[in-house]
Amino acid sequence: MSEKIKVLLVDDHKLIRDGLSSMLQKLPDITIAGSVSSGEEAINESRKNRPDVILMDILMGGMNGIEATRWIKEFDPAIKVLLVTKEVSKEYVSAGIKSGVDGYLPKDITSETLIEAIRSVYSGNKYFNDAIMKLVFEDFYTQEKAKPNVKKLPNELTNREYEVLCWAASGKTNKEVAEGLFISVKTVETHKTKILEKLGLRNTSELVKYAISNNIISLD
Repeated sequence: MSEKIKVLLVDDHKLIRDGLSSMLQKLPDITIAGSVSSGEEAINESRKNRPDVILMDILMGGMNGIEATRWIKEFDPAIKVLLVTKEVSKEYVSAGIKSGVDGYLPKDITSETLIEAIRSVYSGNKYFNDAIMKLVFEDFYTQEKAKPNVKKLPNELTNREYEVLCWAASGKTNKEVAEGLFISVKTVETHKTKILEKLGLRNTSELVKYAISNNIISLD
């Protein structure tokens, strides 16, 4: 018999986690690898137990599911993440896709759909149900695919640091950057500190000059 799919449940409502656990544990090819209530716990649990698939809520106390997904994917891209949430909007779906999620489902789906999604992403596929596809995914994915993906990042900046650099250099406050990228203000501050270190700069003013001189932003 092949190995079971190890699933980590992440939701701040214990009743939902318990219900999912009860349902999934009855399946012969799925086992529950853990059950946690926050994004921070999801990251720690992922590092410790390496689940195959994570069922992740978005809005939880502390770090949200989108930011947690980004951290998990940077740590181990092989871990599959399915966002299962009440939050169904273009902004959240777009942010989820940018963070690297493998699927996005509203919480009103059937158990059959959820099980199908788990098995599908485990096999290496993306899974977005019809409601999500109709909302934004097709249009968003076309736009993302059209963007050049060969840009060499300056001074070994990560993709996330480059995004923060672009926003910060455009005059956005830390709060505006955090809201635009669906991350915390503290995470923005951490990224900016690392960016300044890597680029050998001292402050935001020098960051803006650097971005203009290197054609990262324009004055137009």
